[in-house]
Amino acid sequence: MSAEDFDAYTQGKTFYYGSMGKPYGGEEYLPGRRVRWSFLDGNCRDGEWFAEAGMICFVYEDNPERQCWSFHKGGRGLVARFENDPAQSELYEVEQSDAPLMCLGPKVGV
Repeated sequence: MSAEDFDAYTQGKTFYYGSMGKPYGGEEYLPGRRVRWSFLDGNCRDGEWFAEAGMICFVYEDNPERQCWSFHKGGRGLVARFENDPAQSELYEVEQSDAPLMCLGPKVGV
């Protein structure tokens, strides 16, 4: 999937992904190729995505190391393969929503 196709399919939506039959995480796709990721625990991290070598790569505020995925549209939605390697993680779209990702506020106090 090209960067333009990925942006057109995802922007303004929140996607929930699964792996091996279990919930994995959710990502909110914001304007300007910005994203917000959560492992569905209420803790969110902001980041951005960019195209590189035919893949979609992500960097997050708490981890500047890029994480690259190949995306394609399967019969039930997006399928993502980490670094385009069949031996690595594969995520698949379980649901998409127009609602923002649920994120808890910052941790305050002792």
